[in-house]
Amino acid sequence: MSLASDTLAAARAKGLRIATAESCTGGMVSVALTDIAGSSDVFDRSFVTYTNTAKTEMLGVREATLAAVGAVSEDVAREMALGALVNSDAQLAVSITGIAGPGGSEFKPEGRVCFGLAQGRECKTETVEFGALGRTEVRTAARNHALNLLLAATSAD
Repeated sequence: MSLASDTLAAARAKGLRIATAESCTGGMVSVALTDIAGSSDVFDRSFVTYTNTAKTEMLGVREATLAAVGAVSEDVAREMALGALVNSDAQLAVSITGIAGPGGSEFKPEGRVCFGLAQGRECKTETVEFGALGRTEVRTAARNHALNLLLAATSAD
């Protein structure tokens, strides 16, 4: 079985529906999940919010948060994940915002990706420094990391 199918099976066993809020991955997590036949009983929806405007309009990310810390931050990842829950029928949401490359800055280097995992009113966040692996590799690593976060959340007792 694949990481995506394991995630769906675990969510199905717990009766959980999943939503995603993706920026730098552009929908790669939702594609991985919906590539599996029968995923519609678990996967509710995806928000691909590539721009800051999309993040505010679709997920309710506060403009003040974006202005204070920028889109690539755990604060924005938290607001994205919680916004995905509020705007869906899911009980579990993962969010991804990062710099896939090429490029980056001294303060936000290529390969930095922030994740949010929301369930109920709780949201855990983390930042992973994948490094300057190249755009495709960073996006793939971020997709896999998000799927692992969902799998861990659905497998926990």
